[in-house]
Amino acid sequence: QVQLVESGGGLVQPGGSLRLSCAVSGNIFEFYTTGWYRQAPGNQRELVATITMVGITNYADSVKGRFTISRDNAKNTVYLQMNSLKSEDTAVYYCNLDLRTRGLVWGQGTQVTVSS
Repeated sequence: QVQLVESGGGLVQPGGSLRLSCAVSGNIFEFYTTGWYRQAPGNQRELVATITMVGITNYADSVKGRFTISRDNAKNTVYLQMNSLKSEDTAVYYCNLDLRTRGLVWGQGTQVTVSS
């Protein structure tokens, strides 16, 4: 059973930075697309960024130029570097692994709060 564990969330002031990490168990990580999503109170879960097994990235318009997704296949980990944070970035951030025909596997989420 694949498990994903996020870390790195917290409270940060507007304009600040955070780096989220998501560690994936097992030895299949390198073969699949992985990504970050977020969900703010009262909102649906939305895409933040994804990265394919060969490193092709995709970002939501709202985070382009501020957030960077990366992966380290040797460490089975995906990262989200978040810079120039805004209050509207406040949400629970989830990572996932897209197992294609076997569906999506999600982490438990990590809270990011941007507030002065």
